[in-house]
Amino acid sequence: DQWHGMSRTGTLGRLFGHVPEPTLQMHPQDLARRLIQDGDLVHVTSRRGSILVPVQASTEQAMGQVFLAMHWGQEYLSGQSSIGAPLTGVNALTIRASCPVSRQPELKHAAVKILKAELPWSLLALAWMPPDAALAAHASLRALMPSFAFASCVPFASPSALQDNAGARDGLQLRCAAAEPPADAVLEQIEYILQLSGPDVLRYADARKGQRRSMRLVRVGTSTRLEAFLLAGDTRAQAWIRTLLQDQLDASAFGRQLLLPGAKAPVAVALAPQSKAVCSCFNVTQSRIASYLAECEGPATQRLASLQQSLRCGTNCGSCLPEVKRMVHAAVNAGAVAA
Repeated sequence: DQWHGMSRTGTLGRLFGHVPEPTLQMHPQDLARRLIQDGDLVHVTSRRGSILVPVQASTEQAMGQVFLAMHWGQEYLSGQSSIGAPLTGVNALTIRASCPVSRQPELKHAAVKILKAELPWSLLALAWMPPDAALAAHASLRALMPSFAFASCVPFASPSALQDNAGARDGLQLRCAAAEPPADAVLEQIEYILQLSGPDVLRYADARKGQRRSMRLVRVGTSTRLEAFLLAGDTRAQAWIRTLLQDQLDASAFGRQLLLPGAKAPVAVALAPQSKAVCSCFNVTQSRIASYLAECEGPATQRLASLQQSLRCGTNCGSCLPEVKRMVHAAVNAGAVAA
């Protein structure tokens, strides 16, 4: 979905639908042996350097191997080392070896050590902005990312943008972690950059407990939408609040209850889970492919041809084709078991 350092593709939120943020992929059995949970932050250390990054369980990885894409540079993944030096993204891990003829650097392989990180304080902030404002905000947040032990900042898009290429505005997500809460001035600066400092913002702050929550609500016709939020300290509410913002759902029923901590929504509102984008060329999501395959019959080659003719996934650049084929074979195997 991305091209090398993402100097151009990295500005398009919909291209982050497939892989929304930097994560280290690791086999579930390797995670279990190290007492690491899916989503935990881990130290990844090579003989050259170290970074912090969330880990993701993946059966696509062989045991004893991990994977992190080479395009997650310091524009999107950063932080601060134990001695206070700013981290430089995934390139902090790569070795200095290069091809003696082409001088191409060795970006594909390095021996690394994985250790669970203990960073009890975390932050998550998301905001909708006009495209130019989102680019400027990303640049401003990059300057603050080394203030934290771990930080990532990535664009995102709404489901409607994934369907019809709508691009009237862009989303921006900031995720941070640290051993202890930062100074209030740093959090206030983040709120200012993400337009969370106006009179239409609901706020809660408890400096003693390191808790902070900010919500910006905007009236759109007869509904109220969440345009930006910041969760600091207790970020468990991201389980439902980010869906409320990213799917642009009506937030009228929530009000000040948006400031409550905890992972459970305070109001019984149906929040449909988001479906991962599989094909970025034609904006085809995992749920659309699964729904189509549920109605297909015949061998895998026939189902794949029918799927590609109808939804076009895997027919352009081809990067999603291996995943599409896995879904086709999974559907065939599920049908055989049911029969």
